[in-house]
Parts: sequence; structure tokens; C-alpha cells
Amino acid sequence: MMSHPIHPTSTVDTVKTRLQGQPSANPLKYHNMFHAYGTILREEGVARGLYGGVGPAMAGSLPGTTLYFGTYEFTKRTLTSAGCPDTIAHLAGGSLGDFVASFVYVPSEVLKTRMQLQGRYNNPSFISGYNYKSTRHALEMIVKHDGAGALYQGYRATLLRDVPFSALQFAFYEKFKLEAKRWEARPDGQMSLPVETACGAVAGGLAGFLTTPLDVMKTLLQTQVKKPSSSASSGAVAQKYYVGIWDGLKWNLKHHGVISGLFRGVGPRVFWTALQSAIMFVFYEQALHLQDNMRHLGHWPYGSGSA
Repeated sequence: MMSHPIHPTSTVDTVKTRLQGQPSANPLKYHNMFHAYGTILREEGVARGLYGGVGPAMAGSLPGTTLYFGTYEFTKRTLTSAGCPDTIAHLAGGSLGDFVASFVYVPSEVLKTRMQLQGRYNNPSFISGYNYKSTRHALEMIVKHDGAGALYQGYRATLLRDVPFSALQFAFYEKFKLEAKRWEARPDGQMSLPVETACGAVAGGLAGFLTTPLDVMKTLLQTQVKKPSSSASSGAVAQKYYVGIWDGLKWNLKHHGVISGLFRGVGPRVFWTALQSAIMFVFYEQALHLQDNMRHLGHWPYGSGSA
């Protein structure tokens, strides 16, 4: 959701989660996007492998999206009518929209991310530290063993990723939209569908690329198991336990470098954010056109014009 409140699970999103959250090892289980895709499909199948976490993703998508766009439009229109510069209004609207929606979509994101990393129940092909039978079972186990607050694990990291993502995405899109309208110069003053789609895709892809390090930390913080005790088996492979966002960024930069550490999974992230942003903005523009037409004709809820 873009990483924003719209979080429909996709195979690409699952691949991104596996690339980001796989345990440190030499060699790594997944080498790149295409290798991860083929390996998960071969070892775990489609439903519980590539489409793990689809339940919580869909459960959080509709209410999160409603809150997000409602807040964005209200904030943007209010600030613009008050004389605020467009860019500031778009940045503020995207940021505030994500903050309001986060109370709904972060718990679904925690469930989705853990189930994507886990794959199927009793998965012999990938050890994630979790083993949930279903979304309901995952919810029950998290609340029972870690408390309800664990559903907001990585909340700050999620906001730190999504608020700038949303602000950048909308700011980029509004700028591209303005230039596209000037370039096409259509009589109706609108963009054609291909150009509209391209503007959304590029805006989402750019925002996704720039916020990838924050997405990496969001995934790692939400999926890491409790800090192991000193009495843990010496035969187990020691994994880094992150105490915060800054700790994780520094550790990954030091031990894995920029590309393999901070930008791991950047390929599927950019692909996915570009795809979902393109789709989102097409529907967004159509909804705005419908709203404007209803307002012009005086139809409910804008007036008492004839139906």
C-alpha cells in the first residue's frame, strides 16, 4: 500500500517478504526475485506458498482503504481551499491518511507478513519461527503468547515506511498528472487511460524504491521471534534480534551492505508498488470523475436534482 492501506496479497509481495525476512545464511536460500518465486512454487505450491497471508490482507484492505482515501481527500481539499500550496496539501493528505488508516491495517499487516514468511503449516521447506494453522489460529496464538499489543509489532517501522511512501506517491502522482494533462492537451482536460496508468505506476515505483530500506526493517521487526534466551541451544543458528529501526538499519548496512542489506527485495517491491499504484489511481480518478459529475448534475448527496 502501496505500501499504504491497500494490502492485497500477491505472489510478488510474498516473494518480497521471503527475500527480506529469510534468515542470514551462506548461501542464502533465495538468491533473487525469480529464484525465490520458482523455489516457493516448487516446494510449497500456490495457495499456502505464494499466496500465504491472503486472508488477513483482504480483511484489512477495505476498511483501511476507506479511511485512507477519505482522510486524504478531506485533508487535501481543506488545505487547498485555505490557500495551502498544492504540494504541501498532497503531502499532508497522504501522510495523515496513512496515519489514520494505520490503526486498522497494521494488525492485518502483521498477520499477513508472518503468514507469508511462514508459508504452509508445518512447512519443511522454510523455517520462519512461526507455525500457524490459519489466520484465526495465528491471531489466537499471538494474543495468547505475546498479548494484543503484539498485533502492532513494528508499528513505528510501518508508519515510518508508509507515511513517507504515501506522501511521496501522491506528490509524484499529482506532479506527473499535471504535466501529463499539459502534454496531452485533451479537450476534456483529462488524461487518457494509458497515460493515467503510467503516471500511477511511475509514482508508485519511485516511492517504493526510495522507501525500500524502511520496508526491509518493517518486515524484519514484524516477523522476528522473541529475543532468544542465553540458554538457547548452542547448535541453533544465531539470528540478529533487532531492538529498533535504527539498530536494524545500521546492522544490515554493516553486515550486508547497501544492496543486500538495505535494499534486499527491491525488485519485487518496486514491481508491486508500481502495479498496485497504477490500478489504485485508475480507480481513484474514476471515482473523482463520478463525484464531479454527480455534483454538476445536483444528484444526491450534492443536491436534489432529478435522478
